[in-house]
Amino acid sequence: MSRPIPEGAAGWRAVLTVVSAGAIVVTACTAGTSPRGSSAEAELPRGKATPSPIVPAGRLVDGGPPPDGIPPIDDPSFVSADEASSFLDEREPVIALEIAGDHRAYPARVLLWHEIVNDEVGGTPVSVTYCPLCNTGVVFRRPIVDGELLDFGTSGKLYHSNLVMYDRQTDSLWPQALGRAIEGPLLGEQLEIVPSQIVAFGAWAEQAARGRVLSLDTGHERDYGRNPYVGYDDPTSAPFAFVGGLDGRLPPKERIVGLRDGDDALAVPYTLLEERAVGDWSVVSARVGARSVAVFWHAGTLSALDAADIERSADVGATASFSPEIDGRRLTFVATRDGIIDEESGTTWDLFGLGSAGALAGRQLDRVVAIESFWFDWAAFFVASDILVDGSR
Repeated sequence: MSRPIPEGAAGWRAVLTVVSAGAIVVTACTAGTSPRGSSAEAELPRGKATPSPIVPAGRLVDGGPPPDGIPPIDDPSFVSADEASSFLDEREPVIALEIAGDHRAYPARVLLWHEIVNDEVGGTPVSVTYCPLCNTGVVFRRPIVDGELLDFGTSGKLYHSNLVMYDRQTDSLWPQALGRAIEGPLLGEQLEIVPSQIVAFGAWAEQAARGRVLSLDTGHERDYGRNPYVGYDDPTSAPFAFVGGLDGRLPPKERIVGLRDGDDALAVPYTLLEERAVGDWSVVSARVGARSVAVFWHAGTLSALDAADIERSADVGATASFSPEIDGRRLTFVATRDGIIDEESGTTWDLFGLGSAGALAGRQLDRVVAIESFWFDWAAFFVASDILVDGSR
């Protein structure tokens, strides 16, 4: 397949403007203003320049479009959930993000065409990223380097078929799946991942009625709602521009939930979650490194990479990962037709980790950072990853 190049793609770079008192702000040449910093910004020391990148020769490949040929959104506009319901099916996937009570949803129908949104949520500068070639949505906290708040663009390169971002302040390269600079002045630096999840718009709107949704007013003309990667998520199909051998333990595009703890990695297959489902709900217990994790699954979320019209795509469900402990008490979760219930308190828990009924109603489970991905990509980046096979690890 050839990778789609959005119409009217025009790359641009940021300009550093020195203002009074020596402050540095980032402004854009042609595409609006990058979000400014706040007290929630993270300071990141500039790394030492290294003569050689850390990616093996030939593994970093040209993905088709030029830098920012898939244009990120740098000045995002939002609408209410009610307004978004006029253009979003309630089953459509969105990247759901909450920081300091600020609830946002970023529809896949928009991210398919832009891949990166530089934003500020709950006072924290973030980059919301989605790689359609790997079905991977990851949110990163944007750090400050030498007084400059980083913002990210699409480099046009791929590593293991994964989106490679670049920051416009140093031109360092960052594969989305790693969140680590693999080339440039910030070589070796690591971005902080902010927990998020891909869920159905309707489910998100129900629990975040006052939340805001990324609008279709992006400053670009795109056929939002059309999937330019028709049929790409066929589990047995080959990934685009992938260099090297595939890990045959699972089909290349089996959907998995990727969990990490230090050097330990674990993949939880969607097929396992679906096989263990009771009605529309499923839960498995897992352990990765020293961390115990409960992975929830709920039917009702469409694929963004199946049919040409996303509203006609297959239901693949949605997942969320949580710590099974609350107030030092270990909970044992089971799936029922009415939801996920813990055996200790009889509380019912929703896909966002909120107790909706029972002794712990209103309590919130602690989120665990998890990356939903196709298997081929996870296995390529984390070659020693285990695979959960029975749901009780």
